[in-house]
Amino acid sequence: MPNKSFEPTDEHRRQVESLAGFGVPEEDIATLIINKNTGGHIARETLRKHFAQELKTGHIKANAKVAESLYKQATDGNTTAAIWWSKTRMGWKEIQGVEHSGEIHQVIKRVIVDSKG
Repeated sequence: MPNKSFEPTDEHRRQVESLAGFGVPEEDIATLIINKNTGGHIARETLRKHFAQELKTGHIKANAKVAESLYKQATDGNTTAAIWWSKTRMGWKEIQGVEHSGEIHQVIKRVIVDSKG
């Protein structure tokens, strides 16, 4: 009887890492990984067993690439990227204030409602 166990390839590892980085659910990733020994997709448990590191680090690497791209855009004159970076990474914020001069007069009106109609 031939060996039906799954053997991950380097291409599988790259694919799982990318898909995990994009936020694709594990069940969907497992459906896309084909076991060449069976011709079918792998189970979620097999995915976790063979690709734990890729599942753990995929989103970190994806976030790093986006941050690098955003940083380059912000430092190359993209004003929107620079504003976004300054608000999220530097803690800057826009403050909107209201100034009032003069006296404040408040009128309180009391209304009595007759419930008897």
